Amino acid sequence: MPDAITVHPAEPGDGDILGEIHALSWGVSHGPFCTPKVAAAGIEERRTKWHGILAEGVDTILLARLNERPGAFARFGASTSRPGLAEIHTFFAHPEVWGSGIAVLLLMAVLDRVRDAGYDDVHLWTLRDSAQARRFYAKNGFAETGRTHDHDFDEGPPLALIELERAVPGR
Repeated sequence: MPDAITVHPAEPGDGDILGEIHALSWGVSHGPFCTPKVAAAGIEERRTKWHGILAEGVDTILLARLNERPGAFARFGASTSRPGLAEIHTFFAHPEVWGSGIAVLLLMAVLDRVRDAGYDDVHLWTLRDSAQARRFYAKNGFAETGRTHDHDFDEGPPLALIELERAVPGR
């Protein structure tokens, strides 16, 4: 029987679920580029911050489940740096579901919501050195804009980020 993937808005009680997905995925995807102290602090911060973000209710957060088990989530809304564009602020999948198709279906649901909100284009920032993330976004229509910036954790080298953008389908 094929895997069942569902996508729905995150609910106020989903903070622990989002935190666990974010902490585990960020630890695998970003942790190796940080000092051990920064990686440990980053994992802990991501594990505990989602209750507050859900309570704010500013952006849309979608949660994807694979066979009823939470596996990926995305937070998106108006761009914080480019007026008139949507931005995917956070997009993470639990390492156990990488390659399952859950991230693609979640991204399609995000793009549908962005289109329905009236946006023509969407952008995001990702690690320059994350070949896996860059491949995923390229396969799904995102292209580099040439814009970059560094994220400084106050210890160790800053992490280089690149901006990616794509047109929203159906607009």
